[in-house]
Amino acid sequence: MTRYHSDEIYKILENEIVSLQIMPAEVLSENTLCERFQVSRTLVRSALQRLALAGFVEITPYVGTRVTAIELEAVYQFIYLRISAEVCVLRDFMRSATPPQIEELRFYKDKFAQAVREVGDLTLLDAEKTDSLLACDLEFHHCYFRFTDKEMVWKFLTRPHPDYSRFIRLDMLGGKNIPDVLSEHQALMDIIDSRDPAGVEERISEHLYGGTRRLAPRLLSKEFQAYIRSAVGK
Repeated sequence: MTRYHSDEIYKILENEIVSLQIMPAEVLSENTLCERFQVSRTLVRSALQRLALAGFVEITPYVGTRVTAIELEAVYQFIYLRISAEVCVLRDFMRSATPPQIEELRFYKDKFAQAVREVGDLTLLDAEKTDSLLACDLEFHHCYFRFTDKEMVWKFLTRPHPDYSRFIRLDMLGGKNIPDVLSEHQALMDIIDSRDPAGVEERISEHLYGGTRRLAPRLLSKEFQAYIRSAVGK
């Protein structure tokens, strides 16, 4: 029998919350978690307290633990932060990129497109396939952070975030964002090929704000009512 430590329980639950296997507003029962992991209540509580500190759950004394709703304002601010960093990094990359580096970036763009084709019916995306597509998308973006020696910035931007990480997965439900992502990757390659730094901010902003545009009509719907907090348009 596997013996879980508090850190392992934390990482498993964090991953399940981020990947929407555990949805926003869902209740987490200490008893159920103790039975699932075959551990003491002390270890479960330790993991839940860490999740609360990280913003993934809310613990109400004498009531219980509930997964937090996605804070929309936090999503907008994180996107703003990522755009600010990514625009600077991509401009640096365009100034210094060698032809082999540009071809490697193109390889990752094509790898994402191939992964999409292999999925087939995007309406049937499950958590595993969603994670696989996200990993391919991140490889594309990571490429120019890596070539400009901005790995620390990249690690900061891609660590699990209680609001942004879940929001981008909401955007992927049913694969409705995939056609936009494919065309936006191509648009980024076009400005890189043409060495057009003036077009970087517009293209990066279009790409990273894409989810807020696509989901805007649904954010106030009953479908998302329990998932989103401060659901206001932008």
